[in-house]
Amino acid sequence: MKKSGILHPELNKLISETGHTDEIVITDAGLPLPEEVNTRIDLALTEGTVPFVELLQTVINELAVEKIILAEEIKTVSPKIHKEILNCFLDIEIEYLSHVDFKERTKGARGLVRSGEFTPFANVILVGGVVY
Repeated sequence: MKKSGILHPELNKLISETGHTDEIVITDAGLPLPEEVNTRIDLALTEGTVPFVELLQTVINELAVEKIILAEEIKTVSPKIHKEILNCFLDIEIEYLSHVDFKERTKGARGLVRSGEFTPFANVILVGGVVY
């Protein structure tokens, strides 16, 4: 039995297979999960479970990230969670896209992980980095 870290086997596999510049999307409960993406992990159980920020922090504890991509709309519609996301990342590039372009970008992701978050635009694309 694994002693610590992420216990979900499919999420472990997604993180371990993610390389430099590969993208993983952490989503709220409402973002459509494109059928084109092979790895779609749905952790939404009930409203707020699994919480978006908790899921994000858990993933980035095990994944090197060099850049994040957010929907531009998060700044005005959901400023509280926007700030919480930014607080998880120091000294990395942040890119903003329109929500329409953000959803289109998710189609090229290595994997998507859905939370139970009900806050609008609580979605982030994590661009894989390297640890050296």
